[in-house]
Amino acid sequence: MSHRTLAGSAVLALVVSLAFACAPHSTSQPPSQAAVDVLPSWNDTAVRSAIVDFVERVTDPASPDFVPGPERIAVFDNDGTLWAEQPAYFQLLFAIDRVKSLAGEHPDWATRQPFQAVLEGDMEALAAAGHHGLLELVMATHAGMTTAEFETVVGDWLATARHPTTGKPYTEMVYQPMLELLDHLRDNGFKTFIVSGGGIEFMRPWTEQVYGIPPEQVVGSSIKTAYEVRNGVPVLVRQAELDFIDDKEGKPVGINAHIGRRPIAAVGNSDGDFQMLEWTTAGDGARLGVLVHHTDAEREWAYDRDSHIGRLDRGLDEAADRGWVVVDMKTDWKAVFPGR
Repeated sequence: MSHRTLAGSAVLALVVSLAFACAPHSTSQPPSQAAVDVLPSWNDTAVRSAIVDFVERVTDPASPDFVPGPERIAVFDNDGTLWAEQPAYFQLLFAIDRVKSLAGEHPDWATRQPFQAVLEGDMEALAAAGHHGLLELVMATHAGMTTAEFETVVGDWLATARHPTTGKPYTEMVYQPMLELLDHLRDNGFKTFIVSGGGIEFMRPWTEQVYGIPPEQVVGSSIKTAYEVRNGVPVLVRQAELDFIDDKEGKPVGINAHIGRRPIAAVGNSDGDFQMLEWTTAGDGARLGVLVHHTDAEREWAYDRDSHIGRLDRGLDEAADRGWVVVDMKTDWKAVFPGR
């Protein structure tokens, strides 16, 4: 079943490591060689130089751009920035699989949209259900259970599900250069956070193992939860009600609510990350804004302005004037995924 048509829906607003040890910078080496050592999967381009230079400036006590350790906050989008997002957001594929697995408990879904569309593989009908229909799909498949039960469901799915194009586990569809960048930042006293339109409790069970980012450093969209005592045991129960959408204007709001500090570095890949980069780089002192541009149709996918997933239009137009770094995946990365 193709998920590409479904990807045209406004999914991001609804649902939306394998890290390599990086060699420390040595002042006895030429800058270009040092850059090779700390980011081995990055080509020796101006993009990598800009990133490495920024880290050096804000961590050198003798630099006028020095930033104290507690203020070294870097935020990363997830879908399309840390792992792939084609042919559809992975959490959406999770929701579709959930509908199929739960269909036996809900015989009415066979004749009720948008569930009927999922069960029949009718992606056009699912897209036609619009915002309300997709919201209903997500609420029905993500709510009604405790947070612990949902964590188990997510973990089981990630352990068995495979990407529809590559056949790889979804947690292997992560970007090796970004894993190296996360490590390099942390090696230099940064605290790294995920700030994603994806569900916060969909991401938290696995981000520490895959990215080295613990659950308390994950910011995402959420549904409401309620405290209950079931059979004498206190639990948090997920409700079929939207709480917060961590996308576009919501990302700076989520950062302020969860982190409490304005980051000095922000990395994204789409116009959904625009406000996060805008707010981050508007602060005082040295700032870094990075956009990952998907240009590599051979090793990954090539898409930007006309894509309904990870659409990058305004960001491309304004990046240069705003001083943001645009990573050309085809040109700037030696490798895309771990091991290849």
